[in-house]
Amino acid sequence: MTGQMSGHSRQRLLDSRDSVLAVIDVQQSFLDRIGAEAAAALVDRIRWLVLVAGHLGIPVVVTEEEPHVNGRTADSITDVLPPGTVVHTKPVFGLADNPDILADVEGTRRQTIILVGMETDVCVTHSALGLLDRGYRVAVVEDATASPGGEHEPGLRRMHEVGVPVLRVKGLFYEWIRTVQGLHTFEQAHPEAKPPEGIVL
Repeated sequence: MTGQMSGHSRQRLLDSRDSVLAVIDVQQSFLDRIGAEAAAALVDRIRWLVLVAGHLGIPVVVTEEEPHVNGRTADSITDVLPPGTVVHTKPVFGLADNPDILADVEGTRRQTIILVGMETDVCVTHSALGLLDRGYRVAVVEDATASPGGEHEPGLRRMHEVGVPVLRVKGLFYEWIRTVQGLHTFEQAHPEAKPPEGIVL
């Protein structure tokens, strides 16, 4: 089964009711490559998006590459995953080329996949292209993805050139929340969930 464009996914704004959040390879060995400060900020932003996704009932798909070598997904992220979330081992760089992971995505019956994690120019890009090839709508979050060695921006450009919208954490939050009442409801339900440093709602 491949993705089919639903009424939700034809909208220009990203719709929480049609979204899946894919958290790709946020593992210690990859985080070590971008430095401690950048890694901490990245994990904080992804953790917050996972919290928002849980609040809105957005499914989360998590992948890991060779966890016995690279470590597991950062604890602060796994600690807030929605109940029932499966953490998949990903032997092929692009998540869509892993049958069990693609089946997890298909099982959500949603068509918009939001990508965060590492590394932008490899696993994130491969995942974006593979999902596009299967008919999904894909977006990538610029400040919740990363690569070492100056490869972050080239990865973003590659995705943008084939039609993947590039947005930021704050923009995604407001597209998902959509209304003033939605904002207040989230803040009241999660008073402890402060936005990541540098993000002002």
